[in-house]
Amino acid sequence: MIPASQVARFQNALPFWLSLLMVPLAYLSATRGGVWVFVLPLFSWGMFSILDEITGLYEENADLATRDDELFWYRLITLIWFPVQFGTLFCLISYVPGAAHLSWPEKFMVFFGMGIVSGTTGIVYAHELMHQSNRLERWLGDLLMATVLYSHFRTEHLLVHHRYVGTPRDAVTARYNEGFHRFFFRVLPGCLVSAFHAEKAMLARKGLPWHHLSNPFWRYWTLQALFLVLALFVGGWGGLLLFCWQALVAVWQLEVVNYVEHYGLTRKHLGEGRYEHVLPRHSWNASHRASNWLLINLQRHSDHHYKPQRRFPLLQAYSEEEAPQLPYGYPVMAFLAMIPPLWRRRMNPRVRAWRRQFYPDVQDWTPYKFATNPMPR
Repeated sequence: MIPASQVARFQNALPFWLSLLMVPLAYLSATRGGVWVFVLPLFSWGMFSILDEITGLYEENADLATRDDELFWYRLITLIWFPVQFGTLFCLISYVPGAAHLSWPEKFMVFFGMGIVSGTTGIVYAHELMHQSNRLERWLGDLLMATVLYSHFRTEHLLVHHRYVGTPRDAVTARYNEGFHRFFFRVLPGCLVSAFHAEKAMLARKGLPWHHLSNPFWRYWTLQALFLVLALFVGGWGGLLLFCWQALVAVWQLEVVNYVEHYGLTRKHLGEGRYEHVLPRHSWNASHRASNWLLINLQRHSDHHYKPQRRFPLLQAYSEEEAPQLPYGYPVMAFLAMIPPLWRRRMNPRVRAWRRQFYPDVQDWTPYKFATNPMPR
């Protein structure tokens, strides 16, 4: 157990600030062109995968008695990220569409890199912020999600995913043997619909119609429209096109992480639409040190589901006896997910081992595989 006094030190928070290196790399890719347009994928996916191999696993846990004020340096990087990302994104939108030294394939590659910034860092930080009770943090999370045109993620994640993970009602619990590409095109409409119905149901319980102004979808739509108009104003039609492209890249990264986090893991159906409580065994975990720096401990996913409002420096690691472990960090696992035969070869045996370990009494896994168990009550 790492004592709070040690957790609070700036040097312990510093590795989580490595994401700031993505900003100058984004400008280099835009101003240099050529091979520099590949620098952000190589940095975020390639370098951190190599660092995972060099630095190994990190399984120590911070003292849970650590106070919020002792986490200042960890919280600060998430608080400043929206202005950092906003400034970088719109500087590129104002510059890249008219950059004569860049061909259009290069321009799309520059904004592929910007989408990595918005997805690998922006959405992950938004996820941290939206789970907090502080109004400023939740607003910053909303603003970050609006820059990738996926604002409904907050509703879907908080009201649907956390409540129904591992059951047929949760769209983003990837099914056993379901390839990522099929998963992606299933969850894009599925998440939007489930999020809207969740907010509509909450309003109905208060006796209010879905179009009541308290529905956060009005805020979601307004923020997204403002960013679209701003992109058009700053960069013209080319800037608008590139803005939408980076948003798609960011959302793709979000959903590939969702795919990795719960692939094939299901909660046991207890009968009549009742399911067991969410347990550490219902999320894949990775203790790889460097990719947890990049993803602010998102890979300690079991503890996140156990205590959703727990701040990222305090998320706890679990042993193999308590929760399933991934063979690699998320960057490598995301690459494997792009090639379904490689993914299945690596992960299906692990899912079957998980079933034997935690549910030896379940004889027929067909309803779980095809999500045909009754919807949870």
